[in-house]
Amino acid sequence: MGFLDILLGRTKAVAPDLDQLFGLPSAALTLQAAAGFTPTGTGAVCFASVEGGAFAQAHQEVQELLDADAERTGPPVEVSRDEYGYSWLVSRRDPDDLPALVGDLHAVNSALEGSGFGPQLLCSVAGFQDTGQRRLGLVYLYKRGTFYPFAPLAGEAQRRDNALELQVKAALADDLRIEQDLSRWFPIWGAPGL
Repeated sequence: MGFLDILLGRTKAVAPDLDQLFGLPSAALTLQAAAGFTPTGTGAVCFASVEGGAFAQAHQEVQELLDADAERTGPPVEVSRDEYGYSWLVSRRDPDDLPALVGDLHAVNSALEGSGFGPQLLCSVAGFQDTGQRRLGLVYLYKRGTFYPFAPLAGEAQRRDNALELQVKAALADDLRIEQDLSRWFPIWGAPGL
């Protein structure tokens, strides 16, 4: 960072660190102990679709890579599109196999990044729920290299459980790199698995 950047208040962008995703299994143990949430076995990567053959080919290769996993026992990887036009590549694993789900999320992000489509990556989310069927997503912001909790309220039209989100933030502070700027805790309404 240069002298003019300091004077003008500009900051350097945080580089994505996909290896942060591998912190999710240990964070899941903390989350279960602190708040009673366990993995649902569903995770997804959200990205802005791009027109063109190169992106379509990269997208197809990623899906084929994950579908070829011989240990996958559930449904194949699926692609969905939300009401905002973003694409979600969804992986479902056994809820007890969070490391495999994290591997899927990492592989999707790495493959798209390696194909030159890193700017299209928005976030990844792993789903959790408690015994009362409350839902929670741990969201990884690709461009920030940080996580935040997202807790939609069941039966409520686009309302969040802010108290739960702050509780999870405090509980996971030692396990994950938590996004400190709460204005970046974007709602991901309609995200697969939440």
